[in-house]
Amino acid sequence: MDKDKYRELCKQEKTIPIFQKDWWMDAVSIDGDWDVKLYETGGEIVGALVYYTTERAYKKVVTLPPLTQKNGIWIRYPQNQKLATKIAHENRVIKELLNQLEEEKLYSYNQNFDYRYKNWYEYYWRGYNQTTRYTYVIEDLTDLKKVYDNFDSNLRRNIRNAEKVVEVRRGLDIGEFYELVKETYKRQNMKVPYSMEVMRKVEENCSSRNCREIFYAIDKEGNIHSAIYIVWDDESAYYIIAGSKPEFGNSQATSLLIWKAIEYSASYVKKFDFEGSMMKNIERFFRSYGGTPKEYFSINKIYKYDYIYELLRYFYKKYK
Repeated sequence: MDKDKYRELCKQEKTIPIFQKDWWMDAVSIDGDWDVKLYETGGEIVGALVYYTTERAYKKVVTLPPLTQKNGIWIRYPQNQKLATKIAHENRVIKELLNQLEEEKLYSYNQNFDYRYKNWYEYYWRGYNQTTRYTYVIEDLTDLKKVYDNFDSNLRRNIRNAEKVVEVRRGLDIGEFYELVKETYKRQNMKVPYSMEVMRKVEENCSSRNCREIFYAIDKEGNIHSAIYIVWDDESAYYIIAGSKPEFGNSQATSLLIWKAIEYSASYVKKFDFEGSMMKNIERFFRSYGGTPKEYFSINKIYKYDYIYELLRYFYKKYK
C-alpha cells in the first residue's frame, strides 16, 4: 500500500516537512482521513502527494486538515540538476501524481503548499486556480543578537515591558493550553476550529518525538496571561497556535513568548516560520519580528462529475 511505503519514507527522509509527515497526518485527521499518492521510478519514490479528505454536503473534498497550514507535494531531486532539467523533473512528477489523484471521485481540491514549492505549471495546465499568500520566516537563528536587533523598535519595547510583568515558563498542560485557545476564539465570537481530541493527539505525537514546546507567561499572582505552541522539523520551527486571556491583553506577553520561542528554537533549527496570516493586523505583528516575506501557493479546483451518483452513494452507505 502507498501509505505503508510512505510511512517508511518518512522515517528516512529528513527533507519532508513536519506537516507532511505520516504521524502528523495521523494526528490531525481524526475527523477526516488522509491518503498519499506516490510516484516511483526504478524502485525509488521520487514524488509524494499527501492530502486530507473530508465530506461536505455529501461530497468528498480535499482540504487542509486542522492545525495544518501547508502540506501537498514532496519531490526527490537528483543531484547536480540544471535548472531546466529540474523544472522538467518537477513537471513530470507532478503530472503523474495528479493523474493518480484525479482518478478519485472528488468534488473539490484545496491545498496550501510549502513556500519552497515553486512550480505549479502542471496544475495551471489542468485548470486549477492559484492564489499567492505570504508567511514571514527568520532564515538564520545562529546570531540571536542580530535577530533581536532586527526587530521593530516598538516590539523590542513591548518585550522589555512584558519582562517586568510576567515570567516565561515551558511545559503547560495541554488541557490548560486548550482552554486559553478557547478564550481567544470566544472573544471573537468563534468556536475553536479543531477539537481537544485533535490537540491531544498532536501533543502526543510531537512530544514523543521531541519536536514541540509550549511557552506560557505567568505573573507573580499566578495568573497565566498567554501561551504559544511551536513545533519543528529538521529545518525550521513553526509558530502554530496561541491562546490568551483577554483581561491581560495589555501585558504584551505574547510578544515576549515568541521571542523566547525563537531563542529556544535556535538550539534545534536554523529557521523560524511564523506560519503567516493574510489578516492585516496579524501580518503587521509578524512583520515586526524582521523575518523575510515568503510567497506560498494556495491551489484549488472544483472538479466536475456526477453529483447525483455521489449523493446516492452516500445514502446507500448510510442506510444499507
